[in-house]
Amino acid sequence: MRHDIPPLTEVRRTTQKKRDAWWTVLLVDPVATPLVRWTALWTRITPNQITWLALFFGLGAAGCFAFGTWNWLLIGALLYHVSFILDCMDGKLARLTRTGSVFGSWLDYVFDRIRVLVCAVALMGGQFYRTDDVIYLWLALTVVFLDMLRYIDALQIFKIRHGMRKQIKARARRAREAENATELAFMEDLLRENPEADADAVAAHHESERAPAGEPTAEERAVPAQRAAAASASAAAGPGAAEGRSSRPAGAIVDLHREFRSRFPGYLRLRAFLLRHRIRTHLVSGIEFQMAVFIIAPALNAVIPVTIGAGVLLLLFELAIIYKLLLSTRDFARTLDSFDAAERQRLSQEESTAEPGAPVPH
Repeated sequence: MRHDIPPLTEVRRTTQKKRDAWWTVLLVDPVATPLVRWTALWTRITPNQITWLALFFGLGAAGCFAFGTWNWLLIGALLYHVSFILDCMDGKLARLTRTGSVFGSWLDYVFDRIRVLVCAVALMGGQFYRTDDVIYLWLALTVVFLDMLRYIDALQIFKIRHGMRKQIKARARRAREAENATELAFMEDLLRENPEADADAVAAHHESERAPAGEPTAEERAVPAQRAAAASASAAAGPGAAEGRSSRPAGAIVDLHREFRSRFPGYLRLRAFLLRHRIRTHLVSGIEFQMAVFIIAPALNAVIPVTIGAGVLLLLFELAIIYKLLLSTRDFARTLDSFDAAERQRLSQEESTAEPGAPVPH
């Protein structure tokens, strides 16, 4: 027995993600987290061993799916859920015991894709063998394609967002070196830390703490709620949009989702509600899609309608994510423009205040 494992409350705080899929939050974590603590407390099982065990149960689910009858489908659905619980446990155990590894992350990802592929072929193949309906062959291809699409899309969107933030931070560092900007914060990070907060209120509070003496704060320039969206769009246009702020880019807080929120003002309220329960706003992601196809559909003996419905919902949410990314790239371009405008203004001020005949600093 290990004596360095904390109580369950601390294990929850340490191992559970701040935002996760609603299926994981509601149906997996209540089981997986106590099991992780028990495993760490009483056994020497490693995260990689749990990853292998998750694959074993996933292959067992595929074997049951291949028989095609409802009794076997029900058993397969149960085994798939057990496999997913184990799949969530390996990462939690790694975080709790600090035994995670790069290879373990790779193993977990690859085994997830193998499990989906094998279960999709087995489930749809078993139904095709039982009914001789060619639609199941198309559904097998569809499930594999959508799973691949979701994870490739997620990876690329993450890389693009990371790249945008990296470029903005580089610009902010150059601006600070020129004494032209304050420390940088991203609105997304501030709202994640405080999901109850309103974006305009966060910006006002953040800027009031950083504004130099004598400079108008965001509170002093506050506008009525009905004009908040217009004010946000104006602020995104650049540093000259707000009175008294022309000497500094509107980069104290960078909001790469400003345009999206201005078009969908109810989004933050929904986001805050979900974050209070640790649920991410991407309500139908790869996890929910898998659970629908490999648990709900077999359990209800309704493979065709549930799979098609889940696929449509997944595509709709992916399109929403892509649309949000598109608007975010526009905010990114406006943010870079604001830094460029502030730099031009700084150089212009230095040139205008330089003594005649003195060299202009660059």
